[in-house]
Amino acid sequence: MREISPRIFVNVLVDGALAGLAVPLARLIADPATGSVHPLWAIPIGSVSLLVAGIPFRLSSQHWRFAGLGDLLSVAGVSAAGALLFALAGHLVSIPEPNPAFPIIHALTLVAVLGGPRVAYRWIRGRARIGSGSSRSPRALIVGSGEDADLFLRALAQERDPPFRIAGLLALGTRQVGRRIQGRPILGSLADGAAVLERMQEEGRLPTLLIVVTPDVAGAPLAQLLEEADRFGVVVRRAPRLTALSPASRAPRLELRPIAIEDLLNRPQVPLDREGMARLVQGQRVIVTGAGGTIGSELARQVAALGPEQLVLLDNGEYALWQIDLELGENHPQVPRQAVLADIRDRARTRAVFEQFRPGLVFHAAALKHVPMVEANPLEGLLTNAAGTRHVADAARAVGARAMVLISTDKAVNPTSLMGATKRLAEMYCQALDIAARHAGRGMRCITVRFGNVLGSTGSVVPLFHRQLARGGPLTVTHPDMQRYFMTVREAVGLVLQASVLGTGNVVLPSGGDGGIFVLDMGPPVKIVDLARQMIRLAGLRPDEDVEIRFTGLRPGEKLYEELFHGREPPVATGYPGLLMANPRTADPAIVGRAIDEIAGACRAGQARLALSLVGRLVPEFAPNTATPAETVRA
Repeated sequence: MREISPRIFVNVLVDGALAGLAVPLARLIADPATGSVHPLWAIPIGSVSLLVAGIPFRLSSQHWRFAGLGDLLSVAGVSAAGALLFALAGHLVSIPEPNPAFPIIHALTLVAVLGGPRVAYRWIRGRARIGSGSSRSPRALIVGSGEDADLFLRALAQERDPPFRIAGLLALGTRQVGRRIQGRPILGSLADGAAVLERMQEEGRLPTLLIVVTPDVAGAPLAQLLEEADRFGVVVRRAPRLTALSPASRAPRLELRPIAIEDLLNRPQVPLDREGMARLVQGQRVIVTGAGGTIGSELARQVAALGPEQLVLLDNGEYALWQIDLELGENHPQVPRQAVLADIRDRARTRAVFEQFRPGLVFHAAALKHVPMVEANPLEGLLTNAAGTRHVADAARAVGARAMVLISTDKAVNPTSLMGATKRLAEMYCQALDIAARHAGRGMRCITVRFGNVLGSTGSVVPLFHRQLARGGPLTVTHPDMQRYFMTVREAVGLVLQASVLGTGNVVLPSGGDGGIFVLDMGPPVKIVDLARQMIRLAGLRPDEDVEIRFTGLRPGEKLYEELFHGREPPVATGYPGLLMANPRTADPAIVGRAIDEIAGACRAGQARLALSLVGRLVPEFAPNTATPAETVRA
């Protein structure tokens, strides 16, 4: 038999005593003239009646500190049942009733004497904790919706030693301004942040902390809030996600975290056709090349979640391949998968892998993407990005794959780097194959998807800035005017899958029949120097004061502004959010294939000048911006 908790025993005594007290109070209310408490033994009968009635409701098990509406409804039910039992007992032992309405008065009195202390205890405990703390505790403002602010305040009330005092709230809209949530005033809206902080500074009660409690506060509004907070020296932090399904009584300690740079660049979620993606992937054998990279690994995750018949992870990097294979084994153990070490530059090995697994769907993410690295090693870039793409496309087509999806880059548009030129070659070959398949009415579809930078990818600027900040700076930016398009990797891969659904379906798309390229809507470009300043502020530091920003000059192959469309590729809306199309500039697949073979042959022979000259003929818009190995194109 389970031992009764001492707290439950105390609750039984307290509830019994309150129920006994309710009897004379109810009689006094029912008959103020006499106020008789006769007979005295009616008091213990009232206590016993209430305790017996409370057994089905588990009244004495209630935790007063967390009393809520459900607990008060239970108290009302117990009070009605207890008053009824007392009336029956009084009838049996002939206890006189002051008037016929006494049972109702008794029930209401029980509600008051049982519910009142519970509400008062909860209020006192909450009032003592929510943001009051020590007078030396820092002030904080909550930023978010009323529902999220309420959940946060409830969770904060459970902290034994609140680390800050809540001075007020900033709501998302203006309709709630002037009202209160759990006693805390709504001082203004999110758009009024600067005015509210200025007023509080004048009053000598400027907060040291702004706590964002609503996850949807992101993008431009969050960036504006950070800028305003920075003017007043106020730190901005994000609260952990709280839900009504996670009771405050069991919530972990509230640990605030810094705002992530992804939150500032976040955009409204684009609706995706998840059912169409599932139809595309389910029952298919899928190969993801470059599966250990940033894009490839996220493709593998999202494809695995859609339930393929088999998932083949192909990469030439052992450690990266092992990592994604291990992760998928833990998160999607039901998906049959195979990790394959292979180099797409090896035509025979690539063909053998495809013959073994015979995929129906191929996502080709394998590539050399680091611009200065490819500039320094031009032949390797050509062999991987151009020849390797042809090997994958030819192998997929030979085994009857339904579709191949090429992951391209904005650097393929008017390329000034060899990396961009190699990706443009890959685009041209895949476009040519797709046109041939469409005109023939059969064969493998080749879908090309072009987009800019993804946040946090290997070798990108965000991880670099994180490392430089950890060392105390400086943050290195190549040029004050340099800007790039950015997107989160999850959003980019979701749109790649969406483009795959459209490209393989029966949807009529503008220029889709002519090898059109899907281009992800990346939103406005971001200045790299602004990104650096934001990351410094997010670390609680001041740009150019605490951390220096140093300009190092453009690197080989880099350009100030990336483009998503060539001048002869006017963007065309697809009618689907987040996806545009570029009108193609195409060529015959046999001609492009022969040219890529010639380039690969020159690379294997170590004839860099010849290989780069062939690139210049095939991609006439290729214009190297500095004296690099690629400059021999001009020779």
